[in-house]
Amino acid sequence: MKRIQLLAGLLAASLLAGCNILPEMAGADSAPEESNQCLSDVPSLKKSDCMLSAWVDFGLAAQRADQEWRDRILERVEGDTPNKRLARAVVYSWSRQSQWDDAAELLEADLSAAPSELQPLLRQWLNGLEARRKLLGDLYRSEASRRQAVQERDDLAKKLDALTAIEESINSRNQTP
Repeated sequence: MKRIQLLAGLLAASLLAGCNILPEMAGADSAPEESNQCLSDVPSLKKSDCMLSAWVDFGLAAQRADQEWRDRILERVEGDTPNKRLARAVVYSWSRQSQWDDAAELLEADLSAAPSELQPLLRQWLNGLEARRKLLGDLYRSEASRRQAVQERDDLAKKLDALTAIEESINSRNQTP
């Protein structure tokens, strides 16, 4: 009786283990395509289990990469498909400041073409880019204000020096009998 229970338990365990293997085997035909998409340097807008993580990885790579990597990726994403335009936008957003406007335009234009699961991430990146652009604008305005204040200070110092010279001249005339 114990042997039968043991055999029944082993049979049940192997059936359950086999059930876990079957979906993997059934999806084996589609796995290479999804696997290729997950491992690609440039993520796709095609919905998959790895789409979001692939875009996050791509964004981090764009942020950390050197100009050589960015140039190589930009060559690969030439074209007008939403996928290529969004990939370009991500690369531009971490490139030179002169490309930030292009990045914002591309993100705004193609955000709605992205799957709904990806849109919050792209919107967050757009908001971050807009914040960096605003900070840069504030920095330029602050620097311009500082330069203007320095110029005004220097002008006032010259006027003060001139007034001091006039006062000294008047005082020297009054002291001479």
